[in-house]
Amino acid sequence: MTAMLFSMPGNERLAASIAEHTGWATGTLEVRRFPDQESYVRLRSGVSGSAVAVICTLARPDDQIMRLLFAARLLRESGARSVHLVAPYLAYMRQDRRFKDGEALTSRQFAQLLLSEFDGLVTVDPHLHRYADLGEIYSMETASLAASPLLADWVRANVDAPLIIGPDSESEQWAGAIARLIGAPHAVFAKSRRGDRDVLIAASDLGAWKGRTPILVDDVISSGHTLANAAREIIDQGFPPPICLAVHGLFAAGAEALLREVGCRMVTTESISHASNAITLGALLGDALARQMEGGAGRLRITPE
Repeated sequence: MTAMLFSMPGNERLAASIAEHTGWATGTLEVRRFPDQESYVRLRSGVSGSAVAVICTLARPDDQIMRLLFAARLLRESGARSVHLVAPYLAYMRQDRRFKDGEALTSRQFAQLLLSEFDGLVTVDPHLHRYADLGEIYSMETASLAASPLLADWVRANVDAPLIIGPDSESEQWAGAIARLIGAPHAVFAKSRRGDRDVLIAASDLGAWKGRTPILVDDVISSGHTLANAAREIIDQGFPPPICLAVHGLFAAGAEALLREVGCRMVTTESISHASNAITLGALLGDALARQMEGGAGRLRITPE
């Protein structure tokens, strides 16, 4: 199989990590904006007959989606056998039902945009809350990868006597998995949300684990308020500020400063480029992409209902 990787702007380091693991070549896309902010995309590598993958994490997707779709269409028009998307962070998964009358069901609409141009999708820990799996909205081949083993490896290598804590019930799947993998105790707090940045945390009693290093685990750091409030509860029980360990570091405006004010150290995977990145995804993504490319039979044009 002839395969080639292309990175959208800001994804070069991740693409290089995947290329180093797989041994595949990296091609060149020239991507820039005209003065009126329209996108310019030019392919500078031959792709005829190759399976290609575009590396583009989809944090802040509205700034990226048009040039990504243009690039995918250009690669296919230039003779690529198949075009795959590696998006470690997959956007528009939050709106998975109509919570109020008249709302756009953006998770399905965004899926249709990607389905129009890509044959396969590789992502890491997407927000699957009301969908059982990505197959409910993505009819192309998908690989939804779990980062918890990599997070567990980081804890095992860097923290003695950890205490794994999930800030709310949704974080249990990551906190519980990490705790089982490294043989550490874990606890899960309860959360009630009154707004995007207004959350209340009900902490459980951690007294039985005094002397351990607390590690707050979640899939996403966005506004930072959930983790910051949970961290305050931990500190109030006599523990040092916890390490905040997450798969995806979105870090909305003010989030990083908020967590630093509480005294937290932040550790994330490289799914979204940030100074907190300490956990590489190259091997995980590369292996899944290789399986998908080798098993793919070309373009499927199926639109989800």
